[in-house]
Amino acid sequence: MMDKFKLDNKNIIITGGAGFLGRMHAEAIAQAGGHPILGDLYVEEAQEIAAQISTTFHVRACGIQLDVTKKESISEMLQTVLNEYGQVDALINNAANDPKVKETSDGLEHSRFENFSLEQWNNDIEVGLTGSFLCSQIIGREMEKKGKGVILNISSDLGLNAPDQRIYRKEGCPEHLQPVKPVSYSVVKHALIGLTKYLATYWADKGIRVNTLCPGGVYNNQPDAFVTKLTHLIPMGRMANKDEYMAAVLFLLSDASSYMTGSTLVIDGGRHCW
Repeated sequence: MMDKFKLDNKNIIITGGAGFLGRMHAEAIAQAGGHPILGDLYVEEAQEIAAQISTTFHVRACGIQLDVTKKESISEMLQTVLNEYGQVDALINNAANDPKVKETSDGLEHSRFENFSLEQWNNDIEVGLTGSFLCSQIIGREMEKKGKGVILNISSDLGLNAPDQRIYRKEGCPEHLQPVKPVSYSVVKHALIGLTKYLATYWADKGIRVNTLCPGGVYNNQPDAFVTKLTHLIPMGRMANKDEYMAAVLFLLSDASSYMTGSTLVIDGGRHCW
């Protein structure tokens, strides 16, 4: 039974591989015997992480330059992987824009819906959704040739529910300057679930499984006030530790989930129940 969780010699591409969760996905793959391929705009960071993983877990990890918004970049990365590894066994669509709201000096809170720019909307959609579409299209076509593969889309608990904007409020701040979770983040994460269902049925007869992981918030030294507000919304009373999704990623990538496609695995401490 436990052999089904192994990823021995599986070559798995992770978009946004140099990011916070991207590294955790890569370590999960490596611990199961797979070879994580970290695609990222920040290639030096991806290569540094890959080198550490290779040394620690004795696998062939690598970091490759990748812009998920450009078909040429994805195709070049894929060709590099095929030249170096021979084949691609799985893809994790993990890349997304940083949703954190940056302070500005023009008297507007740009995260608010009425102020949210079309430029930012388009950019967030392009990276988080169109990037997943393009990577699935180009890399999925390669999987189709060999009749087997796995695609895992990384959504969020905010792909199931709208954000509770109360946790972002600042005491004493005028209403029109109150920060909020940007609309684009939740829309992208909802859309990834739809993309999963479409691709799962489209490629079901081609041996390609497609599923979604919806993680909740991960503790990463956020301000205490924010953490307190958020944990009050979570039945388990805490945020996730950074390594608590690794086993789920391993399950979804491996033959342990061989009869699972088009599904959404929610790991959020019970938040969506409320």
